[in-house]
Amino acid sequence: MTENANSTRLADFLPYLLSVTSNAVSSRVAEAYRAAFGLRIAEWRVMAVLGDAGALTQRDLTEATLMDKVAVNRACKELEDRGLAARTANERDGRSHHLELTGDGRAMHARIMPLALEMEARMFEGFTAEERQIFRALLARLRAAAGDFDPEGVEGGVGYGS
Repeated sequence: MTENANSTRLADFLPYLLSVTSNAVSSRVAEAYRAAFGLRIAEWRVMAVLGDAGALTQRDLTEATLMDKVAVNRACKELEDRGLAARTANERDGRSHHLELTGDGRAMHARIMPLALEMEARMFEGFTAEERQIFRALLARLRAAAGDFDPEGVEGGVGYGS
């Protein structure tokens, strides 16, 4: 097999296609969030989940974002240090805490969402409404077919808000 044949196969390999596409989208989004809000992608993912779900434990955040627990811990710490999130006692389990957005965190989340939706709309400009719907449905089916992952085993993390 020639080197060219191998590179062609790689370019058609689904995990590779998904990875490079995810990296391209995440990089564009990360640049915008960093420039406008001083947030890295991991911090935005945690903030986005908390904005949707309300107070969660770090374990819940790890599951929701499919990021490893170290990345979630760092993101939570940064959000806390910036006054965008705060820990509260977990009434059900004294060994853990809930993290929730503060007033400043909710305000930033509210400012980011229009930017996030605008960026998504720009990325989908070449798609019809039907194509967008089909694309989302196919991604959901692919995610389901891939099964549930142990977030601890997902190197680099993937998931919400990338």
